[in-house]
Amino acid sequence: MKIIIIGSVAAGTSVAAKARRNDENAEITVYNADYDISYSICGIPYFLGGGVDELKALTPRNAPWFKKRFNVDIFTRHEVTKVDAEQKKVTVKNLDTDEIKEDSYDTLVFATGATPITPNIPGVDKEHVFHVRTIQNTFAIDRYMQKNEPKKATIVGAGYIGLEMAEQLTQKGLEVTIIQRSNQVMPHFDKDMAFRVEEELLKHGVNLLLNEEASYISDNTVETKSGKVIESDLVILAVGVRPNTKLAKEIGAELGNTGAIAVNTKMQTNIPDVYAVGDVAESFSVITEKPIYRPLGSTANKMGRIAGDVITGGNLEHRGILGTGILRVFDFAVGQTGLNEKEARKEGYDIEVLHNLKPAKAEYLGGKELVIKAVADRASGRILGVQAVGEEGVDKRIDVFATAITFKAKAEDLFHLDLAYAPPFSTTKDPVLYTGMALQNAIEKKNKLITPQELTEQIEKGVKFQIIDTRSTKQYEVSHVVGAINIPHANLRSEANNLDPEIPTVTYCNKGVTGNAAQNVLRNMGFKNVYNLSGGNKNYQKFINN
Repeated sequence: MKIIIIGSVAAGTSVAAKARRNDENAEITVYNADYDISYSICGIPYFLGGGVDELKALTPRNAPWFKKRFNVDIFTRHEVTKVDAEQKKVTVKNLDTDEIKEDSYDTLVFATGATPITPNIPGVDKEHVFHVRTIQNTFAIDRYMQKNEPKKATIVGAGYIGLEMAEQLTQKGLEVTIIQRSNQVMPHFDKDMAFRVEEELLKHGVNLLLNEEASYISDNTVETKSGKVIESDLVILAVGVRPNTKLAKEIGAELGNTGAIAVNTKMQTNIPDVYAVGDVAESFSVITEKPIYRPLGSTANKMGRIAGDVITGGNLEHRGILGTGILRVFDFAVGQTGLNEKEARKEGYDIEVLHNLKPAKAEYLGGKELVIKAVADRASGRILGVQAVGEEGVDKRIDVFATAITFKAKAEDLFHLDLAYAPPFSTTKDPVLYTGMALQNAIEKKNKLITPQELTEQIEKGVKFQIIDTRSTKQYEVSHVVGAINIPHANLRSEANNLDPEIPTVTYCNKGVTGNAAQNVLRNMGFKNVYNLSGGNKNYQKFINN
């Protein structure tokens, strides 16, 4: 069997490695247009910020190493310019010598990756404007910074790479401005969680321009469509990537709704003996089973391993993804998995939403607040998605939630998880367990929840609520929900007779626990509709002030 793989990095090398492990006799060839066959794209910002000492640390494997380890022929700086699917041939150009040759295959794999999107802005071709995608990009940025010592940087785009670059360049001493065309950072986050990230950026001196678009780049400024002029001697473009589908389209490979190559669970395209993996290929959601495109190295590795196994007679299949991701933004870790609230509603789910504010570990050992937003389906009880922000404990919880969602866990299942506990690592009732308990109670309508956004929207529509602040008078006077009356929890039973049990009632405390207790008191006293404000006054104040 002769296997040709177009492209390398995470997906292409994974195909080759798995195919070789399964079949010692296969002839495996990789053609790669770039200089490097394997490198950590996600590690690039940390080299540029000084967290990684040497660039070669991001390129641990080269072609000779791969040849020696797996007996795979890898040709760098060789671009496949044409594929003849009927004759099963490829045309290859040596980019260093311009030599052209033909090669044949039994099985072909597209691992052509994705290319950074270049926005249509005059000046994007200037020498101080860079993408952050390849080792060559990285080397160019590093060389430019060493030579010119830039003081002010503008980043166009506020996704993962944009925010990581903002952190690293700020810590390197540059004044950083982010330009983002939408009204929030991190498009895959819900706005009521994204603004916490925005606060962290502002806290560390990053200038954040939302609802703005760069319109012109000069040698030392970036202008926006609204007329703002930002001094800048370094510009980073981070507006996303586009799958490299040109070769595949030319031979009739079908593209999916996302614009990437459509594949089945075995990574096969519609063309016999042609596969696609990694950032060029479309995946699907574990939850909705609909097409999804999330170009991540972790997904690329899985796809490559599956294809390499199937090609050599194995039976691995792709089981879909959740779009799980995490990044660090200064003191915060920011993570997500599954559907956000907006996506869940768009898919037609009747959802329950919880904002859970809890310490990541025992407060007497310095535990810091972790904010979890969880979304569940009321009909089935299934957890649909989670977002989390905090200084510690985010990665641990997101991984637990991702595992639970993958195995179709319900809210009630979370409470019964036997998670590791000791004060330096968690609380006796871990935030994951509390999330499950509170969501399940809400789903069963024992303890209904209402988010700050829902409460605000209902009031604006004219719905009348009696809103009870169960905290101390001193806390109430500092800040409270608009229209709320102050009845401290200790006085609630005696003063409940002054309330109308027929009017929809909202209870709240600072974060949610005492509000939940007050909710139970009123329910047991015959109040018809009692809601606990999700995330309490702390979450409400952040919502209305952003």
